[in-house]
Amino acid sequence: MGTTPEFSRRDLIKRAAAAGLFAVPAMSALSACASSGGGSGENQVGKGKKSAKNPLAVNETAPLDVVIFNGGFGDQYAKDAEAAYLSAFPKARVKHAATQDIQTELQPRFNGGTPPDLIDNSGAKQMDMGTLVGKQQLTDLNALLDAPSFDDPAKKVRDTLRPGVVEMGQFEGSETWILYYAYTVYGVWYSKTNLQKLDAQYPETWDDMLKVCEAAKKKGIAGWTYAGKYPYYLPFSLYPFIAKIGGVEVLNRIDNLEPNAWKDPAVKAAFDAYYELYKKGYILQGTPGLTHIESQTAWNEGKALFIPNGSWVENESKKTTPRDFRMAVGAPSSLDKNDKMAFGTLWAAGGEPFIVPKNAKNPQGGMELLRVMLGKKSSQNFVQKVSSLTSFNGGTEGLALPPGLASSQEALAKAGKNVVNPRIQDWYVALQKEKIGVGALGEMMAGRLTPDEAITKIQRFADETAKDDSVKKYKHK
Repeated sequence: MGTTPEFSRRDLIKRAAAAGLFAVPAMSALSACASSGGGSGENQVGKGKKSAKNPLAVNETAPLDVVIFNGGFGDQYAKDAEAAYLSAFPKARVKHAATQDIQTELQPRFNGGTPPDLIDNSGAKQMDMGTLVGKQQLTDLNALLDAPSFDDPAKKVRDTLRPGVVEMGQFEGSETWILYYAYTVYGVWYSKTNLQKLDAQYPETWDDMLKVCEAAKKKGIAGWTYAGKYPYYLPFSLYPFIAKIGGVEVLNRIDNLEPNAWKDPAVKAAFDAYYELYKKGYILQGTPGLTHIESQTAWNEGKALFIPNGSWVENESKKTTPRDFRMAVGAPSSLDKNDKMAFGTLWAAGGEPFIVPKNAKNPQGGMELLRVMLGKKSSQNFVQKVSSLTSFNGGTEGLALPPGLASSQEALAKAGKNVVNPRIQDWYVALQKEKIGVGALGEMMAGRLTPDEAITKIQRFADETAKDDSVKKYKHK
């Protein structure tokens, strides 16, 4: 998932769809003709002349085929970048499509060997990243990363990116298969105005969190709500809470699918704390039946104080956000003085994963459009249009940032080196969303599973994935 705002991303992932990214016979055929490190070459357009203005040797007359996930960010930012691309290559043409059904619409094109040149592979119906990498269906983007940056030819593209972005796109070895364009700050989102009405500050300890929720309850306000139909939103604040309690190594063991990783005491402590929100009646009534939009709207309306989410929420919920809401993000509260990491620890990482398929006809064009997008002008355009940071390390100078985005910047500064990035959500999409999220966390927060039962169930899901030979495995280096 990367993390990015979306509408259909929050749809329930169908088990069959998750398992059937490609039909087995078609996949075998694709695997047989694919090799790592570039396109197949059979259907590709010829390269253009390499120059200072064209460092990737784009064919100046070749068409460019782009598909963008049409979620909370929309697709205008991509259209604007495409206009800049056409300004540089006026003889080219761009075929642009926007959809919420990435896998449904693109699976036949992958199977037929005619995928687009650039894809924003996001949403609930995204193609599984681990499968795409494992089946060698992607182009290595190191050529893009080593190209001169759009604004400063003395700097490589990779040198203009935020820390950790390149590594997120790597699975094994030095190849970079994915470029995450947005930069998402996850956490507990709230309204400074609504907290102020309760004479409260954002709670830095869990005891204070419970006190604030109790004070809200007495006034008929819920403490928390969340996307009940898509409970894989809960980890946006729960995972960094686990890391804060037990250290980042707990999340690493979970990512690595190690035996009994979910039975770590830090996981149990975090689950118990969240379950207490349910037991004390601090969850907005009806939350298990709410979509992400419905839960965000209820939160905007002041029916609940806190919601686990990502920084896309400011743009996605702007139609229902009051002008005086003063949206902000908080890092997980401290459980107690024995926490391994300091208050301020949060999850922040690249989101909105862009890929260039192995069999793209114009892979150089796809990478060049990404180079344009990672320039300062396009990055600032994205920031202004959708209230989100990009992976370009900068681009906010001189801009008046909306409250939520300004808060994200402040949270990142406060976190310093205490930023975690769980990889389970992009290494094992079906496990994370459908099984852990819907099958266990959603059940626990609805009161249908105890924390111990949820942990046992999740550990079983993780063990099944670890033993499944059809699932490509990845580990932290």
